[in-house]
Amino acid sequence: MNIDNIKRITVLGAGSMGHQIAMLCALGGYETTIQDIEETALQKAKESLEYQIGKWMKKGKISEADKEAAFSRLTFVTSLEEAVIHTDFVIEAIVEKLDVKQQVFQKVDQLAPPHAILATNSSTIVNSKIAAVTNRPEKVCNMHFFFPPLVMDCVEVVKSEQTSDETAQITMNLCKRINRTAVLLHKEISGFIANRILGALTREAVSLYEEGYADFEDIDLICTKALNHPIGPFALMDLSGIDIAYFVDQQRYAETGDPNDKPPKCVEEKVKAGTLGRKTGQGWYNYEQVEVK
Repeated sequence: MNIDNIKRITVLGAGSMGHQIAMLCALGGYETTIQDIEETALQKAKESLEYQIGKWMKKGKISEADKEAAFSRLTFVTSLEEAVIHTDFVIEAIVEKLDVKQQVFQKVDQLAPPHAILATNSSTIVNSKIAAVTNRPEKVCNMHFFFPPLVMDCVEVVKSEQTSDETAQITMNLCKRINRTAVLLHKEISGFIANRILGALTREAVSLYEEGYADFEDIDLICTKALNHPIGPFALMDLSGIDIAYFVDQQRYAETGDPNDKPPKCVEEKVKAGTLGRKTGQGWYNYEQVEVK
């Protein structure tokens, strides 16, 4: 196989990552299917994309013809079998829980054509843990996009010991065709590169907050003004979803057993309260007066 054999792409999960990854694929010229078990999630994804790409059109970043062409390549379905039965490449973007991903990959492995590559957008789980439940570990890799995918120009492509060079190269070339810069990691490590660096910064920021050295707003202010970061760690948690940070820490703790990797108490409290950031209107900051797409 090579990149020219990839004609149809399936994205599993219509959430904040999945629907934007799917649009990148459609904009790149691929027939793209978004699958989610919830019809309401698919409808919300479609509305969000119409809003986002509509803004691009108004700003002159995309023509109306190109917008219509991209949407014509998108299909929204709830059936997993329908989504993957004729696919060439699958990108999974569901909840960051290993057991759930394993269940989905096991089903996809049975339904998708033997030649199809199966990629996970996991932000921390190494692909070998997921590939183990399939009969095609050489065709499984990480394809880690960053939030929001329509804006962030980076994808971490991660090989396990079993991922073939062919799979890695096709995935790298696919990134190029959807106008994203790909970086290849030749060995697996939980959290990969960006999130390990970001995680260290976020853990320190949360620790300083919990120990009462400064309010979270002021810690964000220091990061943006003194370190020239475009956004502070607490605001970034709100943007990507506090629950995502929580699940990542849970997974890391499950792998290491290190108490330092447990989700911080203040993060756990927000998850239990359902205040998950921008998507719920309330997180570290209040967004209830702001239209969130």
